[in-house]
Amino acid sequence: MEPQGIQPQYPPAPPQTNGKSIAALVLGILSVIIPYVGFILGILAIIFGKLSLNEVKRRGDGGKGLAVAGLVCGIIGTAIYALIILIAVIGLISYYSVSDGI
Repeated sequence: MEPQGIQPQYPPAPPQTNGKSIAALVLGILSVIIPYVGFILGILAIIFGKLSLNEVKRRGDGGKGLAVAGLVCGIIGTAIYALIILIAVIGLISYYSVSDGI
C-alpha cells in the first residue's frame, strides 16, 4: 500500500516516430531493390528523408535514424539507376553513331 499523496514514477513516453521517416526508409530500401522504378523511388526517398529530418529537428519527434537510413538508401538507389541510365544512353548513342556511318 502506497502512502497518501505520493504518485508512482513512470518513465517518460518515448517520442512519436515521424511518419515521413518510415516512408523515407521504405522508399529508400525499395529504390535499391526494385529495378526500373528505383530511380523515381530513390528521388522520393531523398525528398521524404530531408523533410523528415527537418521535422524531427523542429518538433523533437523520433525517427532520426530511420530518416538518415532512408536518405542514404535513396541516394544509393538513385545513383545506381542514374549510372545504369547513363551507360544505356551512351551505348545507344555509340550504337547509332556507328550504324549511321556504315
